[in-house]
Amino acid sequence: MNKAFDSIAAWVAEIVSRAPFFLFCVLLILIWVPSFPLFDSVEAWQLPINTVTTIITFLLVALLQNTERRTERALTRKLDAIADALADLMFHTGEATGRDIDRDIKELREAAQVEMEDTEPRAKR
Repeated sequence: MNKAFDSIAAWVAEIVSRAPFFLFCVLLILIWVPSFPLFDSVEAWQLPINTVTTIITFLLVALLQNTERRTERALTRKLDAIADALADLMFHTGEATGRDIDRDIKELREAAQVEMEDTEPRAKR
C-alpha cells in the first residue's frame, strides 16, 4: 500500500510542479470570476471556488508532504554515505601519515549516525 501511495504522490508532485497545472488553476479562477451573475448571493458564488480549492489544497498537502519526506530521507542517506566515506578516508590518511585523527573520525561517524534511522555504528576498518 505504501509503495502505491508513494508512486501516486511522486506522479502528482510531477504534475503539479509543471506549468500546465498552474495554467489549470488560473483558468479555474478565470472561469469562476465571471460566473457571479449565475448565483443569488456573494456567499453562494464563493462557495464553489472555496470548496474546490480547499479540497485540492488538502489533498496536495498530504501528497507533497510524502514526496518531501522521501526526498529528505534520500538526501540524508547520501550525506551519511559521504560522511562515512570521508571518515574512512581520514582513517586511512591518518594511518599513512602517522597523524592521530581518531577523535575527528569518531565525531564524524557519530554525527552521521544521528541522521541514520536504523543503522548500527560501523566498526573501524
